Amino acid sequence: MLAVDTNVVVRYLVGDHPEQSGRARALFADSEIWISATVLLETAWVLGKSYGYRPDQIAWSFRLLAGRSTVTLQSPERLVRAFSWMDRMDFADALHLAQASDAEAFLTFDQRMVRDAAGCGSIPVRKP
Repeated sequence: MLAVDTNVVVRYLVGDHPEQSGRARALFADSEIWISATVLLETAWVLGKSYGYRPDQIAWSFRLLAGRSTVTLQSPERLVRAFSWMDRMDFADALHLAQASDAEAFLTFDQRMVRDAAGCGSIPVRKP
């Protein structure tokens, strides 16, 4: 199994560099790939800031990756949960919340996150 960096995932998803994107597609087709949660977090940031992807496009791209038989995600059940919350909060907040699912509550000064997390079926999110 091979672990990949953000730039490999972005080249695979975006296909904007003739040589590197081709190599990334071949790698995903021919090798067992492991992707960390931090690589996906950075990928979401790059897709949104550099390529103008909307949250639904990022979520769709991540679901495409997760569905490949050659791809293994770190903490897949938590990542899938975070993907499902991307319609109500940004991926970073969704990932933080999903990764904290064993805690009794998630504490933040971010009032928007408190509001956005309400009703998503996660642990309670509140101010400290």
